[in-house]
Amino acid sequence: MLDALIVPLFVTTDLPPEADLAEFGELLAETARVLGHEGTGYAAFLAGKVFWLDRPLLPEQRPAAEGELRFAGMLGHLAASGSGHTSREVVGDVRRAIGAAVASRYGDVGVSPAVFAIRDHDVRERTPETSLYVDTRDAAAELVSATRSYL
Repeated sequence: MLDALIVPLFVTTDLPPEADLAEFGELLAETARVLGHEGTGYAAFLAGKVFWLDRPLLPEQRPAAEGELRFAGMLGHLAASGSGHTSREVVGDVRRAIGAAVASRYGDVGVSPAVFAIRDHDVRERTPETSLYVDTRDAAAELVSATRSYL
């Protein structure tokens, strides 16, 4: 069996109002395929659910302006292959990769995506029922198996 570190993650970012949630989720999942820094790379697998975090509207409030950015989120688990990784390093690697991918795809949306480790039970408890499932396609079978038990 493959030695893997599993890190529960929360990712949030602003997106343009016309952004497609499924496309955003696919971007996150595919970005996590290979991670690393300082010339060392390792395989990874990201599985989770993406959702809109739109602000609640009270009856007396106006709806969001047409060009206003939308806030999207993802809760899931990231499996990183190989030994010698710490959660902090893996989160840093995926933060850099996701930040670059979001900037490349959507341009400057004001701030870099927030990517941080959370508690495992928060993934299960806080994921909205209406979320869309995403994962890294064609990832190493061992990483997929290791992560599935957490979902």
